Amino acid sequence: MGGLPATAHHSFAMFDADKTITLSGTVKEIEWANPHVWLYIMVPDASGKPQEYALEMQGPGQSVRLGWKPDSVKPGDKVTVDLHPLRTGSRGGQLLSGRAAERPAPRRHRQSPQPLRRELIAFKP
Repeated sequence: MGGLPATAHHSFAMFDADKTITLSGTVKEIEWANPHVWLYIMVPDASGKPQEYALEMQGPGQSVRLGWKPDSVKPGDKVTVDLHPLRTGSRGGQLLSGRAAERPAPRRHRQSPQPLRRELIAFKP
């Protein structure tokens, strides 16, 4: 007896889609893994102390289709990102766009057919 692959996904309700914030910081790490790519950046707080933000992206396959590669950003790169913050107020959110200081302006992509799921804006290769 055969089976079909199971698919499941978490809700995007943890992100406040009514708010978009912009942060500038330094890439700590990009974690290229299933089910989602994660971008970790260090953003200085009001006193200048670096604070880590964890930003959830699409899965690796979708990220590649949007122009991302595992080496699109590297630790130490200066970036500015737009995100939907976590509703809890924790440091993190859903990445919407990103711009690296040394790279061209980002390329926009069409909206996803799923209303709560936003497409990423990729770093232009």
